[in-house]
Amino acid sequence: MLGYKILFITIVSFLVVTVSCSKENLEDTPPVVSEPNPDSEPNPEPEPNPAPVYTVDNITDTYFGIAGEENASQWGPYNVHDPSVIKVGETYYCYNTDVSFGSEVRPGIQIRKSQDLINWEFLGWAFNGLPSKGSSYIQSQGAEPFNSLWAPFVMQVGNEFRLYYSLSSDVGRLSAIGLATSSSPEGPWIEKDLVVTSAADGTVQTNAIDPSVVVTPNGEQWFYYGSAYDGIYKLRLDPATGLAVVNGDKGVRVAQRGFTNGTVNGNIEAPEVIYNENQGMYYMFIAYDWLETKYNVRVGRSVNPEGPFLDINGLDINTEADNAPMILAPYKFKDHSGWQGVSHPGVFKDGNGQYYMAHQGRPGENRFFMVLHVRKIHWTENGWPVVSPERYANVVQTEISEPDLVGNYEQILFGYRVVPGYADEQTSADFQFSVNLELMADGTINGEAINTWTYEAPWLTISLDNGETNYKLYVERGRDWENRIESTILFSGLDGNGTAIWGKKIMD
Repeated sequence: MLGYKILFITIVSFLVVTVSCSKENLEDTPPVVSEPNPDSEPNPEPEPNPAPVYTVDNITDTYFGIAGEENASQWGPYNVHDPSVIKVGETYYCYNTDVSFGSEVRPGIQIRKSQDLINWEFLGWAFNGLPSKGSSYIQSQGAEPFNSLWAPFVMQVGNEFRLYYSLSSDVGRLSAIGLATSSSPEGPWIEKDLVVTSAADGTVQTNAIDPSVVVTPNGEQWFYYGSAYDGIYKLRLDPATGLAVVNGDKGVRVAQRGFTNGTVNGNIEAPEVIYNENQGMYYMFIAYDWLETKYNVRVGRSVNPEGPFLDINGLDINTEADNAPMILAPYKFKDHSGWQGVSHPGVFKDGNGQYYMAHQGRPGENRFFMVLHVRKIHWTENGWPVVSPERYANVVQTEISEPDLVGNYEQILFGYRVVPGYADEQTSADFQFSVNLELMADGTINGEAINTWTYEAPWLTISLDNGETNYKLYVERGRDWENRIESTILFSGLDGNGTAIWGKKIMD
């Protein structure tokens, strides 16, 4: 894909800034010249603007006024792409790709922290420029690296924090993933070595970006990576070093995409693998499609970190097919521009067993803005993850009774349209739009007897067409971000084929 991710780093061409300035009589006005005063004190450096406190009420979809690097202290949840999140003590840390809406930005991996997953404080960068080992590798192949680092992954091993970074170039597949370590999640970070590299040659068709690591119950560490080309690869790490057990090992492929008439159905990248001890399974969350538009999240699972990872229909995700479930995709509730580019999942826990998924969201009104989204993950009774229809807002989870469910909802059923190709072909976000749904007090849906609902907390069962289609949906309280309602009722779930369904109750 020829280092496609650089596209959203320098995107000034689309951003038009209008400056009002009267040119009347300028030609007739003599210039004003100030003589220097040798006794005057130099002007002090301006103080940086203090970081705002972000709440659910002041986080916006766009952020024109603070997008540039000169306002980095105010970025908070903005300019976030490819997040990796870890909790240390009571603090969450987020590391992400070097991006800034509409402007160049320095390289180094951005770092933020939060106490509540809502108010994020920008801390700075992990590196002062590009790491030397990754740069040297690309230069040794006769190319220059991009001036940005992508898709980090962070983890803690004992008292050591490990930060994996991706560095690429404008030569397809000429990329490297390196490792840096620190005794603190805030750094300083010391570069160690390269974990895996790829090159534009005739060897294994990997692309060394987008790392992820899972630790097994017995302490083994498995490394997953890849974007486009031949798919997602895995290899084993040395837990003591965080580097490959076998130097130069490229690994073995574990996931790929389907094809239509010889053209790949879209990109596959950004594997995030976790081990859920309650399920006794390894879950691989994967990003499909073009990152500015159709970007969506698929999931496979396995009893073994080496795979095979199977989808909800029992199909090996390493076959030439697209897989289900698709648990998150571009969506649009009413009276809102919608969210596209909603993938590159970063999955993490809060220390109390609750899983979350972090990802970027690009507003429908302008796909180049990048806002950090965090969603709760819930697990179906047969062990598949689903995500909340709304971003996390720390809404109090009080009891929801059957009468509480009666009322009007916006429902989204996640269909999918295959558009083979990449950026040039996948120009549409392919939004999934909400439709009206009414849960009636008599147990019918929209007053139609063939469509019914029942409830046994926390599960809402929707039965359509006299039981031809059934959804079992997790019910919770959450914020209605689109309508700025502090608390409403949400539901999310899957049917037997892995089709996701969302809903939120419309409050009067």
